[in-house]
Amino acid sequence: MLDVLTGFVGELRAAGIPVSLSEHLDAAETLRHIPLEDRQALKHTLGAALVKSSTHWPAYETAFEIYFALRGPDHRIDDGSDEPDSGDDEGAAGQDGEDDSPSSMPGKGNQQGKGQGGSGGEGMTAEELAQMLMSALRDSSNAMMTAVARQAVSRYAGMEAGRPVGGTYYLYRTLRNLDLDKVMDRLVDEAKAQSDALNREPSHEPTSPDVTLTPLEERLLRDEYQHRIDQLKAEIEAEIRRRLVEDRGAEALARSIRKPLPEDIDVMHASRDELVALRKSLAPLSRKLAVRLARKRRHGRKGPLDFRATVRSSLSTGGVPADPKFRYPRPAKPEIVVIADISGSVASFARFTLHLVHAISSQFSKVRSFVFIDGIDEVSRFFEGVDDPAEAVHRINTEADVVWVDGHSDYGHALTVFWEKWGEELTPRSSVLLLGDARNNYHASHAWVLEEMRKRVRHIYWLNPEPKSYWNSGDSIVGEYATWCDEVVECRTLRQLEQFVGELA
Repeated sequence: MLDVLTGFVGELRAAGIPVSLSEHLDAAETLRHIPLEDRQALKHTLGAALVKSSTHWPAYETAFEIYFALRGPDHRIDDGSDEPDSGDDEGAAGQDGEDDSPSSMPGKGNQQGKGQGGSGGEGMTAEELAQMLMSALRDSSNAMMTAVARQAVSRYAGMEAGRPVGGTYYLYRTLRNLDLDKVMDRLVDEAKAQSDALNREPSHEPTSPDVTLTPLEERLLRDEYQHRIDQLKAEIEAEIRRRLVEDRGAEALARSIRKPLPEDIDVMHASRDELVALRKSLAPLSRKLAVRLARKRRHGRKGPLDFRATVRSSLSTGGVPADPKFRYPRPAKPEIVVIADISGSVASFARFTLHLVHAISSQFSKVRSFVFIDGIDEVSRFFEGVDDPAEAVHRINTEADVVWVDGHSDYGHALTVFWEKWGEELTPRSSVLLLGDARNNYHASHAWVLEEMRKRVRHIYWLNPEPKSYWNSGDSIVGEYATWCDEVVECRTLRQLEQFVGELA
């Protein structure tokens, strides 16, 4: 058990979840006080010891389900051999599960039970499996759902030993053949018919299932069946995962389906669900970063020796300078000017950066924000008097005047307009932060603006959300601007953004 826990902790660290040695020891100690056969208790107990952020919980759950999956001879994957105990049930199920039927598999019904070892349904036909599925959902029987999941995976998933295919593919094949949407309609129609039979008077008139349930009752009924179907899907997914662990090992499977933490998600290519996770994690990240920067500013490194304070302090020890005193530096807060491209796919990155910078604006003497596509507009006014920067970012998307001609990125024109309107307001205390991929749609770069800007400001940084391998390819002209920048940084995740902003402040 301790070996499994050690591998589990290693996977959490590989996924980016910080787990210290003391937390590892605490998790090992908790195993002495809980029943190990209770997976839910084990899951939440280890989570309490190892997970410190709610945003890390999905990655923790994925790793837990892999390393603590049920294992045993009942979950072997057929390797294609003819040995009696090699799990022939899965090889016999056929790789094209949708074609399985009693007529197309003569004599294979008895083979399907060889490797199932008490799964409750050896040698079942497709019709029997469908009937068992209806009964499991109708009665909400957990034991029957587990048996259905095992039989469905054996018959329809088409799993092959050693095949480098993710569990999502097997899950799709299984669910496609079960056709749960049609099963849902059958269950609802059956419930309507039963309700009609109970409510109408005895007669020989045909039943009318369309009038037995009100719309609200039907919706509640569908919600209940959908909940049971979701339970079945979870059982099928767990069964597939168990078999993959048996075949490949926990370490290999964990590497192939590892989920990135919200702070490690590539903003440029994030899905809708991942963007939601990013937004949820941004506010706590902002608070944590602001506190850390404030502490860093208060307790910075020691400055030069303060001779007068040291002598004054030594009077209490008879003139012996036992406690040297130092002058603590008082670093000036920088003034930040953010110029962000909000076109296309880089818009998400710009929104997150503006949100983070303004959320920790107390660590800067002044923050001014400008956004552009082919036109440019100052949007600092949207952040004034707003408690939640997300509200201001939303207003920027709807109210900012950033289109000049056709709404396609034109860095050269936007920078030229910025210099003409606001260039004289830049000071030696200003640090300019440019956000964008520098894809200019083959317009003129006007890199001279950055050259002139460099003479006025303290620093110029460029944050590029694209991988470095994409820079200066196609219509990317980041190399022309990089000449006049202190640093051009690849910044694709919240973790990289947090690290850069922390160093900037």
